[in-house]
Amino acid sequence: MNETPVKQQNTGAYYGQAVASFGVAIAAVALGIYNMDADGWVRAFLGIAVLYLTTSAFTLAKVIRDRQEVTQIVTRVDQARMEKIMTGYDPFAPKPPTRDR
Repeated sequence: MNETPVKQQNTGAYYGQAVASFGVAIAAVALGIYNMDADGWVRAFLGIAVLYLTTSAFTLAKVIRDRQEVTQIVTRVDQARMEKIMTGYDPFAPKPPTRDR
């Protein structure tokens, strides 16, 4: 029952693709806002909205990751406790006498 979960790690290519995809998306939106046929304040508003959306997405991703890590740690602690109890249990050991009151 000593099953240690394998920590999954992303490859360098996957990380690079994620960073490149994020960069292309931000650049495309920035270019679109810059070339939009609108007043400067409209473009500024959209730029600020994109920045706010980006920071909110990063914060949400971090919160979800942190919550998942806490759940994994609690599960590991519970599993370690159960393994300790099970290793100390011997079903064939003589039982201590009980006292009748």
